[in-house]
Amino acid sequence: MKNETTKQLAFHDANAFKTLLGGEDRNLRLIEKLEPIRIAARGDKITLSGESDSVDLVENLLGQLYHLIQKGFPVYSTDVGFAHRILSENRSTRLEEIFLDKVYISSKKRVITPKSIAQKQYIDAIRRHDMVFGIGPAGTGKTYLAMAMAVSYLMDRRVNRIVLTRPAVEAGEKLGFLPGDLVEKVNPYLRPVYDALYDMMEFDKAQALIEKGIIEVAPLAFMRGRTLNDSFIILDEAQNTTSEQMKMFVTRLGWGSRAVVTGDVTQIDLPSGRTSGLVEVEQILSGTEGIQFVTFSEIDVVRHPLVSEIIKAYNHLARKKMDGREE
Repeated sequence: MKNETTKQLAFHDANAFKTLLGGEDRNLRLIEKLEPIRIAARGDKITLSGESDSVDLVENLLGQLYHLIQKGFPVYSTDVGFAHRILSENRSTRLEEIFLDKVYISSKKRVITPKSIAQKQYIDAIRRHDMVFGIGPAGTGKTYLAMAMAVSYLMDRRVNRIVLTRPAVEAGEKLGFLPGDLVEKVNPYLRPVYDALYDMMEFDKAQALIEKGIIEVAPLAFMRGRTLNDSFIILDEAQNTTSEQMKMFVTRLGWGSRAVVTGDVTQIDLPSGRTSGLVEVEQILSGTEGIQFVTFSEIDVVRHPLVSEIIKAYNHLARKKMDGREE
């Protein structure tokens, strides 16, 4: 039988304690779902009962969340889940070093911060290196955080413009069959980067910057022959670049510029037999000074918790196929 223990924690800041509990103690109920533990709140105290390992983890979690709230961080239920996942991975992690790192405060009055250890490493890498590759599954915040950093650099006048680009790869639907001129044909491929941009700033402001050329959204083919100076450049969905396209992109970097390349090497839509430029570039440029590769996994997914479980299931199937165990 595992060790059972009980601990009582006291929280004397009434306002911070109320936020910690959440409406109708929903944060405590969430933690009970995440850990085999019983939690009771009474007065300004919380009592934890269960396996000693889980009690210690939850004591650490509640203590750190409480101090975050006291420092002005608005802890929501989603943050409780992210914090639990981070501490489950590494209990010595100081949550304030992650959650209090404000990447950018959007015009919609929403603070954008990292939500996992890998996300923190990612934004630190962007600050320190001229070119960063963020590789991992969908939902890990690769493009979103890159966009936040780009807008932050533009607002601080550390760059003069933002360039957002994606390869326009035909994935089940031929470009020629889509209605409209070339711009209208490639717009569906660029929609996700527009969505991230509009989440950072008001639509009218973003449109004005696009019309002035301060923010440029274009398919990757439009980058050929250019040198991009004083720019923050994001290449999204880079797993769908060819070797030639990737070489073309990484050699566009000009003076005073930063480039972030994002992609998921498990979601390659290139024709059979074509090598992904993202897969190849890591082999070629890994270890090069000024370039950093950051890898995300399913534990870094910040969408609905079910998405993380779905990715785990697909990764498990992929490993079985690689091992030759699939029937």
